[in-house]
Amino acid sequence: MIDTLFRVTRHDSRRQFLQWLAASPLAAAAQTNSPSPNEPYLLKSPQEAINVLEFEAVAKQKLPPAHFAYMATGVDDDATLRANRAGFDKFKLRPRRLVDVRDLDTKRTLFGSTLECPIIIAPTGNQMAFHPQAELAVAKAAGATKTQMMLSTVTNTKIEDVMRAVASPIWYQLYATQRWEVTEQLVRHAEQAGATVIALTIDTNSGRRTDTLERAKRYDTRQCSACHTPTYGFNRKPMFDGIDTEGLTTGNPGMDWKFVDKLRRFTKVKFILKGLETAEDARLAVDAGVDGLIVSNHGARATETGRGTIECLPEVIEAVEGRMPVLIDGGFRRGTDIFKALALGASAVCVGRPYLWGLASFGQPGVEQVLRLLRTELELIMRQCGTRTLADIKPAHVMRG
Repeated sequence: MIDTLFRVTRHDSRRQFLQWLAASPLAAAAQTNSPSPNEPYLLKSPQEAINVLEFEAVAKQKLPPAHFAYMATGVDDDATLRANRAGFDKFKLRPRRLVDVRDLDTKRTLFGSTLECPIIIAPTGNQMAFHPQAELAVAKAAGATKTQMMLSTVTNTKIEDVMRAVASPIWYQLYATQRWEVTEQLVRHAEQAGATVIALTIDTNSGRRTDTLERAKRYDTRQCSACHTPTYGFNRKPMFDGIDTEGLTTGNPGMDWKFVDKLRRFTKVKFILKGLETAEDARLAVDAGVDGLIVSNHGARATETGRGTIECLPEVIEAVEGRMPVLIDGGFRRGTDIFKALALGASAVCVGRPYLWGLASFGQPGVEQVLRLLRTELELIMRQCGTRTLADIKPAHVMRG
């Protein structure tokens, strides 16, 4: 009797277990070969993205190994690359409650231009490595989302075409070469095309070692000689059309504050420096009479400092004492990251790799979605912290810990 009862109970339990298993989400995932939640989901369209980080996996799948590594690499051991992201964890938010935040104003006036949002498209070179439409797709996305764009000296697309696509003035990032006459030509070209800001890059003049990129080249089996010939460098860069580029380099190891003063006097539009990380240099920049600064480590592609730019920002802000706008780039991936920089005193934030992920994944629609997601997240955290305008975002909204 007991043996019969045991067999019946065991049979019922087994039947109940199989019924539960058939109806469980695990069985459904197995039947549809869905990826596990621990594996990166590959977006099928930009609208599927939950956040900008999800575009990275798609970009990695679509791009050749060396092209993705060129985008992803830092310098040396990538310690500063990691520090750019880890730095945001060192600053905690202090939200304020019971504030009417139905209406937000994210506008900011910088260098004579009114920005709809304090998010700026950072200059990134060689965008044809990521998508055939390159900077043209980014410019169209900038126009569609009303986002300020900064164009690289080593753009693959003519600056005039970029200006037409974005339908608003752009800012121009300058690599001052070791030959002054070339620098003059680049600046005048940008100004005549309609650029309203010249941003001189000052953090890559001494060279660098991009180990992650060099390792990836070992696994890239493509024949790249069509693009990367022994004379390759400037021959496909429209900013250098008509310029003698023999022996030319983008860096200028002889650059000093006298050079900055000479270039500031030569430039007819707003002139800012990109690549400062210390209070000492910030004070010298104020003395030099430049119009603004970008706290930047070149996306961790300049010097292996081990410090994230968000960690450098407070000392620069303190040194400047409100005498000029201070912008920042480096590791921004979330609206909360942007909010923290604004609270620490930044006037705006420049974003680089995320929009390149969007570009590589889906072209213009991918870039647009990246920019919209960042703005949506920024507006959300502004509401959660009780800030209706950018001016309401104060140092008291963050604490270090």
